Amino acid sequence: MKIKILYFARLKETLKFSTEDLELPEDDFAHTLTILKLKAYLAKRNDTWQQMLMGKLKVRGAINHELVDDNAPIADGDEVAFFPPVTGG
Repeated sequence: MKIKILYFARLKETLKFSTEDLELPEDDFAHTLTILKLKAYLAKRNDTWQQMLMGKLKVRGAINHELVDDNAPIADGDEVAFFPPVTGG
């Protein structure tokens, strides 16, 4: 399974990634991949990733330009975007 991941705002700045192509093995994990599972998988990279994706920051996800919740399934070839919530005034 291959997906494209985009990182925005504070995630992009902190993680030093704006985009990446991620190849996942074709196993049970990939066949049941959700936004939450992907965040947990990426969070295993190091403490910074853990804090940004699974910590106190409420990271939102989108699949193919559509805002989704953490339980949304991800399919082969999907484009997944992560971004922190926007605050404004």
